[in-house]
Formats: sequence, structure tokens, C-alpha cells
Amino acid sequence: MTMSPTTLLLIENDPIDATQIQDALVNEAGLFRVVWVTSLAAALNYLTNNTADIILLDLALPDSAGLDAFDKILDEVPTALILVLSSGADEALMHETLKRGAQDYVAKGHIDAHWLPRALNYIVERKVSRLALSESNKRFRAMSDASPLGIFVSDVQGDCIYTNTAYHRISGLTLEQTLGTNWTAAIHPDDRTAAINEWVVAVKNHQPFLMEVRFLRSDNSIVWTRLNAAMIDSGDTKNPQGYIQTVEDISDRKAIEIILRVSEDELFDQRERAQVTLNSIGDAVLTTNLTGNINYLNRVAETMTGWPIKEAMGLPLEEVFTVIDEDSRQAPPNPVRRALKANKTVKLPTNCLLVRRDGSEIPIEDSIAPIRDRHSEISGAVIVFHDVSDARAMAKKMMHMAQHDVLTGLANRTLLAERLTRALGLAKRKQKKIGLLFIDIDNFKHINDSRGHAVGDRLLQIIARRLEAVVRSTDTVCRQGGDEFVVLLTEIEHSQDAAQVAEKMISTFTVEQLVNEQPINVTLSIGISLYPNDGTDVNALFQHADTAMYRAKLRGRNNFMFYSNAVDLPDSTLEAANPQRPQAKTNS
Repeated sequence: MTMSPTTLLLIENDPIDATQIQDALVNEAGLFRVVWVTSLAAALNYLTNNTADIILLDLALPDSAGLDAFDKILDEVPTALILVLSSGADEALMHETLKRGAQDYVAKGHIDAHWLPRALNYIVERKVSRLALSESNKRFRAMSDASPLGIFVSDVQGDCIYTNTAYHRISGLTLEQTLGTNWTAAIHPDDRTAAINEWVVAVKNHQPFLMEVRFLRSDNSIVWTRLNAAMIDSGDTKNPQGYIQTVEDISDRKAIEIILRVSEDELFDQRERAQVTLNSIGDAVLTTNLTGNINYLNRVAETMTGWPIKEAMGLPLEEVFTVIDEDSRQAPPNPVRRALKANKTVKLPTNCLLVRRDGSEIPIEDSIAPIRDRHSEISGAVIVFHDVSDARAMAKKMMHMAQHDVLTGLANRTLLAERLTRALGLAKRKQKKIGLLFIDIDNFKHINDSRGHAVGDRLLQIIARRLEAVVRSTDTVCRQGGDEFVVLLTEIEHSQDAAQVAEKMISTFTVEQLVNEQPINVTLSIGISLYPNDGTDVNALFQHADTAMYRAKLRGRNNFMFYSNAVDLPDSTLEAANPQRPQAKTNS
């Protein structure tokens, strides 16, 4: 498969400068196709009928100058990668173009055949990485919208940052109407105060939140819902990242509970109708007398417990409805006794399992309520329960997807930033160092284009596993996006510890990688920033590691560089940062 050359539109009035740029790219084995125009009008005319991967723009043109030229090009191709040619005396102007969307600026006097093509390739690769991250987010939303449960994701204040299609169907609200609103906005005003009180208790005690409330839709219709919320696990319960809430429509089940609470005479008169109704719903229904012995199961309850009603009649509740806590494996307090004693509806603790007659286990959620006779005296209890295997699996999957990369299974940027923040606090208290390694796969765009995306994806998975094998279990390997990875090394003693890890990562790819029976050479460019040497906050360490990695690429790739050695230092100092590794040949 032949890779298409990268089209570069050069907008430069000075023929000497234009020739120097073209000469710097002419030996790149057909990787670049340079189109040279000398005026803004010619550039706009070309872009009307053609596309360009990169635009190299001189702001001193005969028919336009300064920001006006930049703005007109940006208006014509808003998604283009624009690099501005700098004369060296217009630093403020260059910084203004960066604010408006330029990728970078290039000093005319420092253009050479070694540096320019590599800088251009790096910028293109960064764009590909961002597009890959965008595709990952689209896949996440597609999976979320396939869930039958409503999903409401909020920040730590409880304000919405995402809702899925099922939530919109249940609440009657659109995505635009939910974003930025509090999680209580859809709840019926009569239920809202109680829901908030329950939420405060759950958050204070670091417990899951489970409650049944009514949603009031804009057309004044009411939907009974079961809310199940937990904080996004960041490893620090005192500083949650946010909350994920699942919303289930339980209107049908509530209708059944109303049937079960009518007086005994009414229930007798409508016995046949109630029987048909109870056997047609999706929830299991089980009732007991005052002593806690079984006197009814509907068909779903028979199936879930494994007990036919003829055999279960008269048996103690614990023998038919055997429930244990998933973590402790112990039975919770008798739910019927709790409901009768409290004289109100109660629920089993979260994470309960129903142990079926054959010994298999099913995760369930339920409610237990007293049954009253015609004289309002308690005559027994009703238990309504259902299988929540799919809901729990989906909640765990959504939690994992919110913090991990879909392709490689590695931590994503959100989880890495949280772990880095926590690691900074520990390092400060223990007076330790932290290493942040920013890793880029050299020439990955060429591999991806020439071998196909399936090979590229498989290669990323292999690289992820190799990087994980090099670091400790306490460290974090993150896929930043595209072909970029970041590694967090916690509590290291010396700067050399980070250098040794980088050496191991580079050396583990000295042998060709076999991907789908295709041999592929893989090299890495690694930038290293250290706490507290190079920064004391998340943004500084990320930015400085990225800068060091970029400099490592300019030094020939297949090497690593510390940030402190990479910033505006002469070549002799850059080489001293990594004296044991000779400069590698590039694959360009």
C-alpha cells in the first residue's frame, strides 16, 4: 500500500525563502508535495478547489499583511494546520496567531532539511492523534445510548455533564435541556427534598445511593423511577471526580404494589385479575404471613428462586428466599421482620445476591412492604425483587470506560490526571520525586497508512502491554490519544530511576515486532519531566514532558530526553542528557 504524500501549501512572496523551504523537503522520499503561491489571492483561489494538509504562511504578502492574512486563510479552511513564517522581529504577532489557532511559527533563518520535515510530520501526527481520541469518544457515546437504563453523569456538584438516550426517553428531556442542570431537576417536587436528604447521607458515609422517586415530565405525566448512583472511583473518596447515576423506569412495578396494598376484600374480588397481572410482569413477587412463612410466589419468583409454588408454600422465608451480601457472604437481617417492625417499605442492602435452589447466585434489588387486612392490621409482607445483573454490569462497564482507553484498556487522560494529582500530594509529604514520561511512537502515521488501521490498532495494543511490563504495579501507563502514551512513575528516589525506565522501554523494541504476521520496526521518542525539578502541578509536568519528547524527536528519535536538558540548550548539552545512546537513524 503506497502512502499518499502530505500536501503543503506554501504562501511566500520571497523566492529565496520559498526555495530554501522547498529544498528542505525535496529529499523526503515523496512524503511532501509542495504547492507554492506568492499572494493571498492566489492561496484563496487554490483552496477554493483544492485541499492542503499543512499551510506555511508568510504574513508579509503583497496583497495582505499581518493578522488580516492569517484570519482570511483560517476563515477559508478552519480545520487546516497552519504554521506561520516568522522573520524574528515580530514575536508579539506570532504569539497572537497562536492564540487564534496557528499550530506553531517557524523562524525563516533556522529552516534546514533535518528539522523542518520532522517538525511537519510531528504536527500531522498530533492531528491524527486528536482525531483518534474523538472517534473513541463517539464509540463511548454509542455504547451508552445502547443501554436500556437511563444514565446521568454529573460533576462533584451534581450538575449534569452527560445523559444518554434512555434518560431522555424516561425524563422527557433532551440532552440540551439536561446539560448543566442538577440531578434533582427532573424529580417530582413532592419527592425532591427526601431525595436530597438521602443523597447527603449517602455521600457523607461514602455509600451507594439507591432510591425510588417520581419524575415529573413537561406534559405533567409521572414516571416512577429507581435511582442508583455511585461516585466515579478515583481512589480518593474525599475528592470524587463526579457521579454516575442509572435511572430505571419502574412504573409497571409500582402499579403492582398498589394492587397488593388494596384491602383484603378487594383483593379477593379481583383475585383472578391480580393473578394474571402478577404473572405477566417482569418482577418477582413473593408474599409471607406474619410468621414469615411463604404463602405466594408469582411465576418470575418461581423461576428466580428455583422453587415451584406448590413446594414453597408454608416454608420459612429464609429457605426459599436465601440472600447474602456479595462481599461478606453473610446473610443480612431478616427483611420481613425489618419491614414489619418499621411498619414501612424497606430495602435489602446494596450488593445482595439471591442464592437459588441449585446454588447459583443472582444479583438482585428489592423492596419489602407490610400487607394490611381490611381492618388495617398487618397480616404479612410482600417482597418485590428483580435481577439486576445487566444493570450492575453496565454500571461497572460505564465506570471503567469513563476512565480507560477503549482500544488498549490503559488508563485514559482523566484517570491519569487524577492519579498524578494524588501522587503529587504524597510526594510532597514524603519528599519524594515523581517522573512523568511522555512517549510518542516514531513514524506511526506511516505504519498506520501503509499497513492498514487493523495492524496499527494491534500494534498499539502490543506496545501498551510492553510498556506495562516495564513499570511497577504502583505506576500508571496511560494512552494519551492516537500514538501517544504517558507513564507516571510514583515515589522515585533519583532522576536516574526515570532514565532507566526510559532505557528499558526503548530497548524492549530493539527487535522487530510481528503484527498480524507482518514485521514492523518500532522506535520511541520519550520526554521526561520530574517533580519538583520541572514543575509542581499537573499542567506544568505534562507540558514539560511533552516539550522534552518533542526535542527528543528533533534529535533523531529512538531516544529520550529530560526537560531540564531540552529547553533552549546547545547541541552539546542535549547530547550530554543521553550520552550512552547514539543518535538513531530515522525512518523518514
